[in-house]
Amino acid sequence: MGAGKTTVGRQLARRLKKRFVDCDHELERRLGVTIQRIFEHEGEEGFRQRETALLSDLVHEQGMVLATGGGIVMRPENRALLVEHGFVIYLCVSPSVLWERLRHDRHRPLLKVEDPRQRIIDLYNLRDGLYRGVADVIVQGGQMGLMGVVRRVEREWRASTGTTHPARALPAGDAAAASCVQSIINSAGAGRPTNSAMQTLTVDLGSRSYPIHIGPGLLRQPQLLVPHLRTRRAVIVTNEVVAPLYLATLRDALASAGVACSDIVLPDGEVHKNSDSLNRIYDNLLERRCERSTTLIALGGGVIGDLCGYAAATYQRGVPFIQIPTTLLAQVDSSVGGKTGINHRLGKNMIGAFHQPKLVLADTETLDTLPAREFSAGLAEVIKYGLIRDREFLEWLETNMARLLAREPAALAHAIYRACATKAAIVAEDETETGNRALLNLGHTFGHAIETGSGYGVWLHGEAVAAGTLMAAELSRLMGWLTQDDVARTRRILEAAKLPLDAPSMGVPRYLELMAHDKKVQAGRLRLILLRALGDALICDNAGADAIAEAISACCPAHA
Repeated sequence: MGAGKTTVGRQLARRLKKRFVDCDHELERRLGVTIQRIFEHEGEEGFRQRETALLSDLVHEQGMVLATGGGIVMRPENRALLVEHGFVIYLCVSPSVLWERLRHDRHRPLLKVEDPRQRIIDLYNLRDGLYRGVADVIVQGGQMGLMGVVRRVEREWRASTGTTHPARALPAGDAAAASCVQSIINSAGAGRPTNSAMQTLTVDLGSRSYPIHIGPGLLRQPQLLVPHLRTRRAVIVTNEVVAPLYLATLRDALASAGVACSDIVLPDGEVHKNSDSLNRIYDNLLERRCERSTTLIALGGGVIGDLCGYAAATYQRGVPFIQIPTTLLAQVDSSVGGKTGINHRLGKNMIGAFHQPKLVLADTETLDTLPAREFSAGLAEVIKYGLIRDREFLEWLETNMARLLAREPAALAHAIYRACATKAAIVAEDETETGNRALLNLGHTFGHAIETGSGYGVWLHGEAVAAGTLMAAELSRLMGWLTQDDVARTRRILEAAKLPLDAPSMGVPRYLELMAHDKKVQAGRLRLILLRALGDALICDNAGADAIAEAISACCPAHA
């Protein structure tokens, strides 16, 4: 609702010389009562039954442009009717734009709740994947004027010659589809999506909002990517490990949608997250005469995402990019939020920029080939979300860690979704880390010191964060917030994830020296993320040097 279906549909019908029908208006005409009155007397279920009966009638008419209701996709029989009988356009508009359009509308039954803005976000997250499942074409409705949208839809329809997309066909009355819808409804209420379908979240940044798609097999679905390309040209940036596994799959999928792709394959590892690799990207882009409209696609883990994102932020003063993370750590953390950059010999991620992607596509099947050590490193970031803001999730992780290590699809889907939902919410609150976004850095100041002091690549990022998280927990105890049992509990869950916790004994002075270069130092004061309680983090800038030194010493092995 609010995407502009009626306005666009009416203009389109005029241009195509077809009859225009608005589903809601037609229902009101036939029944002689308003949609609001139907909701009041029959509830949403009664309205949906009448909507399905009307759609069953209308789809058999010829020469018509039909604007459906926003919730029509919630019934599998409706989706089957749309796929079988129509050429379907999804007008995709971000929740922030929808809120601006609908905030003063007092006639929407589904928005008569305490927090209508959150309701719009919830409905978007609930329905977006279903819209995409039936759509022949996805048009970003909030990014151009009315007639621009109308002309884009008209071009797509004329080019289609009325054919349907074979990959989206659904059998009428499909019980599996009904089960899928019910699973999504249930999980939306509980915040626990299943692995039965793609899940979509939105990072709500106004006109720069973007979706996070999570699910299996997404690399083979170019329709998820194409709407986010400015032109049918893209450059895929990946590394020597990921390229043999997934580059051909992505390239072939995009080629099938008419996208011309070239690729840049970099060496693998944190040690290569530097200016040399960045210049290799620039050289390739310049040699291929890539323009500002060329989209860069990061296919790989956090190193590739950061490198590709920073290249996109700076090449010709900014080009669009898409994140396709292939590691657990990247899927739950580094691909979301727009932080990009490279390392310097004096500090990790000290050179970079905030540059938001157009899309994050987390294909959970890519985790099947992830080495066990890297998978565990990703779990460190997953655990972080429970420690900083979501105690219930922390308790779920304690109970289900064995399932995650076994890579059970349903458990992975839930963990990735829950982590991304927390990060998306925090990024929407504080995009450039002037406030609460810093909470996402639990364990990172200590961890970055470990990575820099040991030499990039000796410790994986997630491993260093795990050891740093334990230091932060110990310091939180010394500050009088956590109990010894809380610290022990933190250690147990990190150990259960098979993470190393004995930090390298570089000496306290060396730790403090490296930490002094951290980006979170302000006015000469080190700002650390500590825990007021498990599930409740805070920013602390008054921890004494003696307490910090004691926390570091407590987490370094005595024999080192």
